[in-house]
Amino acid sequence: MARTACLERKTKETQIGLELDLDGSGRHAMDTPVPFLSHMLDAFTRHGVFDLSVRAAGDIEIDAHHTVEDIGLVLGDAFLQALGDRAGIVRYGWATLPMDDVLVTVAVDFCGRPAFAWNVGNLDGKWIGDFDCELAKEFFAAFATRAQCNLHVLLHYGGNAHHTIECIFKAFARACDAATRVDPRLGGAVPSTKGTLST
Repeated sequence: MARTACLERKTKETQIGLELDLDGSGRHAMDTPVPFLSHMLDAFTRHGVFDLSVRAAGDIEIDAHHTVEDIGLVLGDAFLQALGDRAGIVRYGWATLPMDDVLVTVAVDFCGRPAFAWNVGNLDGKWIGDFDCELAKEFFAAFATRAQCNLHVLLHYGGNAHHTIECIFKAFARACDAATRVDPRLGGAVPSTKGTLST
């Protein structure tokens, strides 16, 4: 069964189209008005080995907040749709990755309950080009809400903002890849003692 999603979201603030294949090969096509986010989504796709296409427009003349957050919302919706009833998936995934001076851990549980923890202390007030680094938190919070997952992000140490956010996206990709894999030992069972991963 294909684990895919094709979604559109249109508001007065943003217009987003997104296609996702959880069992892809790392193909990606990003067309957003936020170049740094496009770069991070490329990294997410390659390191998660997902196929992902994102087309977005938004009111960036105000700032990039709405666009970044809404892409996070739609990506979360896409994971929710592509995972279906979550039968047979590993469910949990985590990754600890280095990037030069930075060490990051990201852990995810596609459990059907949204929860988000952000323990990253070096981004407030920082910019990467025209990207407000505080928007990274908004992206991941939006994803966790819509994907109905627990998502924990921990910066162990490091100071470079670009390295921090890029390392987070790569660890997020690896964690999501691990958690969404199908475990043949489960025989299609839902990995929960309750028998369901719905809210």
